[in-house]
Amino acid sequence: MEPTQKDDAIISAIDLDTIHYEVSKKSRLGAPKELNYLAMIISIFIRYVERIPTIKDLIKRLENDIAFKLNCGFLVSDDIPSEASYSRLLTKLSESNILEKTQEKLIIQAIKEGFNTDDTVVIDATHFEARDQSPPKQEKSKPKPKKRGRKPKHER
Repeated sequence: MEPTQKDDAIISAIDLDTIHYEVSKKSRLGAPKELNYLAMIISIFIRYVERIPTIKDLIKRLENDIAFKLNCGFLVSDDIPSEASYSRLLTKLSESNILEKTQEKLIIQAIKEGFNTDDTVVIDATHFEARDQSPPKQEKSKPKPKKRGRKPKHER
């Protein structure tokens, strides 16, 4: 699957309107109103799909790759948001529980459509191999530290 088709398939399944409403600016104070919040939300999702490690790298990619910028929903005339703008957006997302609600809706939709037939859904976002139980630790005994200085007469 081409990256743009993959991104479109993932983004189309997510209800972006409720997320956008939750984080949109409701007063005239704070972040600038000119920011394209919807495109910022899409770019955060695409950041995880494309495995872009940091927000700084995401901003660099948005600045250098016009096709990526357009795929994220930004217009050519839109300014690239700063790291502080992304930080404020991520703070709003983490303070609200909208992402958890969206995730629950997606899981229920996947179960209804037959993608997931099991009642148990496990989500692992780490890059480590999952295990049922951690291996037992082996206790290593520490050797007694050697005394410093000259040995006593009975040891010589």
